[in-house]
Amino acid sequence: MSISGSIHLSLCCILFFYLWLGCMSAEALIATVGTDVTLICNYDARKQGRLSMCWGRGAIPNRGCGNEVIRSDGASVISRLSERYQLLGNLGEGDVSLTIRQVVESDSGTYGCRVDIPGWFNDLKRQLTLTVNAVRPNPLKIDTREVKERMVTVHWTPVFDGGRPITAYRIHLKNKQAPWDTAVVTEVSNADLTQVTLVDLRPSKTYNLRMYVINSLGMSESSNVLTVTTKEAAPEGPPLDMQLVALSSHSIEVTWKPPRAELRNGVLRSYSISYREFDPAGKQFKRWQHLSLTATHEVESVVLKNLKPSTEYGVIIQAKTNGGIGPASTAPLCSTPDEVYETTTATGMSSSTAATMRTQYSTPALTTSTSTVEFFSVSTVWEQGTTIITPVAPDPPVVELKEVKDNTISLLWTAGFEGYSPITGYFLEYKAANASWDYTKTVVDFGPNQTEATIIEINPSTYNIRMFSKNSQATSRASNILTITTGEAGHQRELPITTISTDTNSVVTVEDSQSGHLAAIIVPVVLVVLIVAIVTTWQLRRLKQKKGNLHMTSVWIPLGLKDSTEVNFPPNPAALRFGPDTEN
Repeated sequence: MSISGSIHLSLCCILFFYLWLGCMSAEALIATVGTDVTLICNYDARKQGRLSMCWGRGAIPNRGCGNEVIRSDGASVISRLSERYQLLGNLGEGDVSLTIRQVVESDSGTYGCRVDIPGWFNDLKRQLTLTVNAVRPNPLKIDTREVKERMVTVHWTPVFDGGRPITAYRIHLKNKQAPWDTAVVTEVSNADLTQVTLVDLRPSKTYNLRMYVINSLGMSESSNVLTVTTKEAAPEGPPLDMQLVALSSHSIEVTWKPPRAELRNGVLRSYSISYREFDPAGKQFKRWQHLSLTATHEVESVVLKNLKPSTEYGVIIQAKTNGGIGPASTAPLCSTPDEVYETTTATGMSSSTAATMRTQYSTPALTTSTSTVEFFSVSTVWEQGTTIITPVAPDPPVVELKEVKDNTISLLWTAGFEGYSPITGYFLEYKAANASWDYTKTVVDFGPNQTEATIIEINPSTYNIRMFSKNSQATSRASNILTITTGEAGHQRELPITTISTDTNSVVTVEDSQSGHLAAIIVPVVLVVLIVAIVTTWQLRRLKQKKGNLHMTSVWIPLGLKDSTEVNFPPNPAALRFGPDTEN
């Protein structure tokens, strides 16, 4: 009987163990990097009272929690691995759900909840599997920091990277009226950037700009779209079709057309007309005289008056915008005709006015002034001497080329001696290699604490770059000059985009675990098979133990009987039994 009892006890323990395995929860939770995740675990605190509990990582051990992350005594949290682990439920009602703040990929794994219920094998155990997926980065929020005639500086604040490091920023720039598929695409691989400067834009043009963030999982959604209008600049082209026609010996008519539309760089405000006479004897021009005319028509004209007869005049015309004055248009010298005289005799006049000469020549009115003598008292005044301090300019920075990639230029510079006052900033001059510094295309300003910059060249070519330092007193000499050739733009490789939800509002997606379903089916079947095997083994062991005393009543059937022959057994079933008291 002792052997039979021990076997039954072992069987009950095994059955309880497998039932415990089959009843353990097996939920799978899927979350996104950066969200808050709550792993559910509850018990009835009103019925069982406040109980101590713990959460751990990995499978739940026989006692306690493995790799414990948080523990409560039933009333409050008494220990935790990190502030990211919180028990935000109502402990008084038995809600001991674990909340993990701002999950990362390394938070993925198995978590176990154990509530210490008094008694043997009474502990409540709940096991969950958490999977944290990285996603594409969040979209940027961009704004403009500086807009000039040919450049714009764009700034942004770093965003959530989706759980994977940012590898690049992608910039799309297009004319406002054009579709996005015509945009110039530039990719910048410096993940630490928070601003970038785009240069070589057209003055007085309106652009659309948007940006994307890229990590190893793909590209973010588009940022907000900036609409940027560059400032006006001086016209790049001269007025067209300028013609000079002498109307008389004292006047010349000048006609012209505006500069080409794409070279105006803004709204034409006025024209500057400059003219001067040419001295053939000295073979030189005399002093310039100037007129200004408001720009109103597609064909403009002006009459220059009070000119000298028989004199050659040179005329130049320049167009003006709010950004400055453009190059001059020129035309061949124009000569006024000779002067014509007419003589008349006055009748009945005094001899002093008998004859007068009238001429077409009209001279400017002369102003006669009467000199007056004023007397002043003279005294000697001794002034206190003052010391004049000559401003000391800072030394120019030393500019280095950090990287050139496609049409992106990365520069860094080192400041020199700052002079007698701190450096207040730097500025960069940027021009085509075959142009003169007098016609510098772009000037970019930088703060005093900046030592590097990234510049995107919209129209790749070969350029010269130099920099200057400035303080409150003066500006430095030009730095060393860099000659840089940028590559072709707009041919960036498209990255494959993985479609992963970035909705941070959906904190956790709970799915029934396939392993849970399998356990619900397999565990009962295994238990039944195991019980049958144990019972069969136990019966066989009993038979072996009693083999020496086992007697069985044999029934002999004569071989001569046919299959249809009936064999009569004793009517008492006890006649066929196993046991030591069976008669032979």
